[in-house]
Amino acid sequence: MPEISFFKPVEEELALVESSLADNLDSSINIMNQASVHLIKAGGKRLRPAFALLAARFYGEDLVEVIPAAVALELIHMATLVHDDVIDNSSVRRGTETVKSGWGNRVSIYAGNYVFARSLSIISTYQRSDLIDVLARASMKICEGEIIQMLSCYNVNLGLKNYLRRIERKTALLISVSCELGAMIRNAPTQEILALRNYGYYLGMGFQITDDILDIIADEKTLGKPTGSDIRQGVITLPALYALKHDPNREELAQLLSSPEACANKAERIIEIITDSDGIDYAYYATQHFALKAQKQLDLLPDSAVKQNLYDIADFIIAREY
Repeated sequence: MPEISFFKPVEEELALVESSLADNLDSSINIMNQASVHLIKAGGKRLRPAFALLAARFYGEDLVEVIPAAVALELIHMATLVHDDVIDNSSVRRGTETVKSGWGNRVSIYAGNYVFARSLSIISTYQRSDLIDVLARASMKICEGEIIQMLSCYNVNLGLKNYLRRIERKTALLISVSCELGAMIRNAPTQEILALRNYGYYLGMGFQITDDILDIIADEKTLGKPTGSDIRQGVITLPALYALKHDPNREELAQLLSSPEACANKAERIIEIITDSDGIDYAYYATQHFALKAQKQLDLLPDSAVKQNLYDIADFIIAREY
């Protein structure tokens, strides 16, 4: 089942979000415009806007007032990607040249800052301090997560707790906030806002674990970036953590993963050890665990046509191949 079918209840609104992205990145500086337009044309799943709109759909059909927040959420996500590509020295994302590759580090940093500032400007139009507070706190945690990941590279002594904190701040937080803001803008009951926030959190955790699995087992054409990108950067994800603890070759794996040179030049051997262990299966089990927790939160929400969509999305992330 194609992913876009899950977002069918909000596809018209997502089209408005798409057209609004370019309008909101219109700068008087040509090079900024070029980088921004390139970023938008690179595409993406637009998950964060979709979740904000789906959450809001629980509380009515007219979603016009949620469109600006949906745009702002995607802009925040895009800003983090631009900065990530600088930090990771990435030349390709989604099968397309990155802003970093096309315009260099300095333009990328300023472009990311510009996109992020624009998102806050959009949110400020709601004149609601609670929305700004939720986004600001999440943004700070996302930055902290990047620092945690940077300090964790090549460190084979860090365990599950460190990994979960990293993926929470890398992915789960912004998906969680997207669901939360969609409900907040519609003034949903507090307990239902919490249920949607938790749904997004658990879904985001499962989504990132699946991403980490695919980084090891999917091909480059499917991923839109080289297989084993995390390994080459010394990022130790859940399948590797399992192999480091349980595989017969764990000592060799620990030696390889703790060496920047080995991660860059012997990624194939690292992938071989991880895939020969039960690390991939263990990570899939963790994905299923979080997907089920996400679905359980839906029991706390009112019956709605979009409820099944959110339930099916949680099922989809377990089986997705891209």
